[in-house]
Amino acid sequence: MSPSAASPEIRKATQRVAMLSVATAAILIVVKAIAWQASGSVAILASLSDSALDLVASLITVYAVRYAAEPPDAEHRFGHGKAEAFSSLMQGGLVFASGALVGREAINAWLHPQPVEHGLAGVAVMAISIVLTLALITAQTRVVKASGSIAISGDRAHYAADLASNAVALVGVGAAAWLGLPRVDAAAGLIVALWLIWGAVGVFREASHQLMDHELPDADRTKIVALVTADPNVLGVHQLRTRASGPYIHIQMHADLAGDISLAEAHAIIVAAENRVLAAFPAADLIIHGDPRGLAEKHGGLFSEVEHD
Repeated sequence: MSPSAASPEIRKATQRVAMLSVATAAILIVVKAIAWQASGSVAILASLSDSALDLVASLITVYAVRYAAEPPDAEHRFGHGKAEAFSSLMQGGLVFASGALVGREAINAWLHPQPVEHGLAGVAVMAISIVLTLALITAQTRVVKASGSIAISGDRAHYAADLASNAVALVGVGAAAWLGLPRVDAAAGLIVALWLIWGAVGVFREASHQLMDHELPDADRTKIVALVTADPNVLGVHQLRTRASGPYIHIQMHADLAGDISLAEAHAIIVAAENRVLAAFPAADLIIHGDPRGLAEKHGGLFSEVEHD
């Protein structure tokens, strides 16, 4: 669903799942710290580092989601939605840093392997971590589908990486403790590090789309045009421009109308078209400019010359 479809209920659900991610990260940090102190496992250390940065990122997400939902004001007439994209960029940076640090520790452990102790405790902790993380990702996925929140999507990327790191750490701890293969533990840590870096790249890419005002998906654009032209009095649409900004989207277009109707009639047609779009995208910021078909000169400046492929 497009971010513009976010109702007040969905926004509240977005804020709740952001708080849930904070609680989950705090719990995971405690249990993983205990397990790492007991075992000395590099794989668990990697997963612990990931969870610690997840906590920081989740706190950033909580603030960003709340700030992005604030209505427009005199200084921010387009709203505060891009706070989510900035949040996602910071999250990506934290994940990338985590991956680099964990990778360094994993390489050192490979070169200088050490035995892993208390393997059963480590395995139990990683199993608990997998269950908690999977539950959180499930809740985040529902919210992302309903709201399109890029901040929650970035946070979910952290926990998806965390889920993978937990599974890899589980294998590494088991192999090192019970099979006497400490380098498997180091290899598991290195795999987690590479996974984190790859996830960070994906988060950077998604956040950059919003910050660079990337067009909405073609399916959304097609739906918008269909809603506007549902009235036969709207003869066509051109110069359609869209962009996402956190829980909101901004839509601008020109609509072709008959050249012999009155201003009042044109206004009524445009308002009806706006209402159809807003019914499907209730949080949209929408501007439709009416043009008399065949009588309007080219206007709109430089940006009007660019058409979507």
